Amino acid sequence: MHSILALFYFAYFALVGIYVMFMPTALIGFGYSKLEIGIVYSAAPFMRFLLPFIFKYYIELTHKVYIVALIFTFLSAVLFLGSVNDFSSHLLANLLFGGAMGIVLPFVETIALQQLSKTVYGKIRLWGSVGFILIALWFGEVAVSANGTIYYLIAMGFLTLIFGYFVLQFDENHKNIQEDDDKSFSLKKYWAFWTSVFLMQVAFGGFYTFFTIYEVAQGVSTQVISYLWTFGVICEIIMLYFQGALLERNLLTILKAATLITAFRWLLLYLYPSSLEITFLSQSLHAISFALYHTAAITYVFSLYTQKRLAQQFFLGISFGLGGSVGAYLSGYVYDNKFYGEYLFLVESFITFGAFLMLLVHTKRKNQL
Repeated sequence: MHSILALFYFAYFALVGIYVMFMPTALIGFGYSKLEIGIVYSAAPFMRFLLPFIFKYYIELTHKVYIVALIFTFLSAVLFLGSVNDFSSHLLANLLFGGAMGIVLPFVETIALQQLSKTVYGKIRLWGSVGFILIALWFGEVAVSANGTIYYLIAMGFLTLIFGYFVLQFDENHKNIQEDDDKSFSLKKYWAFWTSVFLMQVAFGGFYTFFTIYEVAQGVSTQVISYLWTFGVICEIIMLYFQGALLERNLLTILKAATLITAFRWLLLYLYPSSLEITFLSQSLHAISFALYHTAAITYVFSLYTQKRLAQQFFLGISFGLGGSVGAYLSGYVYDNKFYGEYLFLVESFITFGAFLMLLVHTKRKNQL
């Protein structure tokens, strides 16, 4: 079981790595403007946001639906080849890609959280970071064309399909997963927490979409940028391996600390845009702002709701979905503006601090329940 889950995470996040790190640069090669890239990169997250509402009222996340999503994860990557030269067609392909990916990950995360302890989960999940880091290193060493980037995307989409299929055998409790009525699922009760989750990912929009482009503009080579991505993920892997003891503590305290540190991370990128040393320092904080935050957040959501799969879908939908969509569009709008594009990471820092304030509100409200 551990090896299959590890291989799935490896392939899935290698796929994510290509899509996040190198497809934006490839789109520039195809003649896309920064604003168009922001719009394209808002499509997939927006689909992740819509999906939980569809599954809450109309569809049950069954094995068949999961398999269809795996197939469309691969097929939508194939569609990138034929659509990339037309903005509207490529936007539609990204909507399909985002929808499929938004079904696959919550399904697997629920199985992993049910079957693994907090300590073991981190040690299995880190293989996703290994996939991400190897892709970053490979692209840094090998000159990959714009079309070549899409071929790599297709290959990782195929591996995600294969390993994702074998994950099904570990879903022992699938017949009992709908133990509560999904219609009873409430976001309103914990609205401040969900607002914080949303703002956290809005602030990540500029980093995921424009970090590579931002560093190129500072005169940093593609090879060094791949090292920056790699270093961040190495720090992430170390955190995932050793975070088990931390996750036994108060999860809300961990989330508040991680959010505040992330605000500081974006402030560093704004204050010292040309300092490679400071940029490496900011990347080291990825261990906290992604690895620790993400694991603490999905574990916290898992404990809040009895509808486990739906809860994970909403986490992915509101954070990487709505938050990622708004963040990609907003960052594209800000960074494309010649008057205040330089303030991109300052804006992200303020937004992240807003996420921290919402966690304070959530803690106060939860203590009163």
